[in-house]
Amino acid sequence: MNITETNPQHIHQLVVNDIPKGSLECLWLHIINNGLGEPVRIPIMVARGVEDGPILGLTAAVHGNELNGIPLIQKLMEQIDTSQLKGTIVGALVMNVPGFLLEQRKFNDGVDLNRIAPGKPNGDTSQVYIQRMIERVLSGFDYLIDLHTASFGRINSWYIRADMSDEQTSRMARLQNPEIILNNPANDGTFRGAAAHKGIKAITLELRDPHVFQFDVIEDALVGVYNVLYDLKMLDGFIVCPVKNTILCERSYWIYTDEGGILNVFPKVKQYIKKDEKIAEVRTIFGKIVKEYFAPEDGIVIGKSVDPVNQTGSRILHLGIRPREIPCITEEEA
Repeated sequence: MNITETNPQHIHQLVVNDIPKGSLECLWLHIINNGLGEPVRIPIMVARGVEDGPILGLTAAVHGNELNGIPLIQKLMEQIDTSQLKGTIVGALVMNVPGFLLEQRKFNDGVDLNRIAPGKPNGDTSQVYIQRMIERVLSGFDYLIDLHTASFGRINSWYIRADMSDEQTSRMARLQNPEIILNNPANDGTFRGAAAHKGIKAITLELRDPHVFQFDVIEDALVGVYNVLYDLKMLDGFIVCPVKNTILCERSYWIYTDEGGILNVFPKVKQYIKKDEKIAEVRTIFGKIVKEYFAPEDGIVIGKSVDPVNQTGSRILHLGIRPREIPCITEEEA
């Protein structure tokens, strides 16, 4: 449907029932004030159907340089026909506005917002900011799809973080048709973790790489979002499953360097590696090898560093453990 941006409403709390049924609204949600006393506002799009139903939230750029979620939300809202929608879709285009404007991952006080949830109403700036995001945006959702990418200097596969022991979140994850799913219960101070503590079914989509728009993975993820809308009966349609199976990892961890220098990581993203396989080397600025690194166990590469400038303690690769094939959700299973 056509999106009207004329004089978007300025609000202090997202209340879905204030949005007229059958409409799509662009809003500015006031979160905090900056040092000049001017408001810092989150841009939000709300598509409310003519019939009542679930509220699905999509949030992008909790990390300010993780951008692929923004055009995903834009494309979804351009295509949605609210006359056919049962329930409401909320798209928060940029959650970390100060970080986005600085073109950086973290908040403007240097804190990672996705590590301090649920924040504090009387804490420092970043704690107040994340607490108000949760209370003013997240608290009204029934379901959450949180859109991320790799961080600066790293690349990711197209993968999902989800608590696979929960039937609904497992289903949401498998509806995405991702390359990899990581079983990852949300108990780590993340925005998804805050959602889980509120009883909101939530998954995190890791849409490859930072600071760019990658329209192939955006289109793939959009198919998955539509699959969730169909599965929740918010729209009438057929679930699309272009791949039969995906890869589930029971757990994962990052491997780090203990020497500084020029880093070269050998395996590719999505590559299976064996225990004791050489995965990286560090050289001095003069080109002499000072350390080689080997896989501590079998696994699959979920993500990796591509930044050659490596201080001691930098990341090498993100290793998924015990990878195995599981089926995606098909129309027949739905």
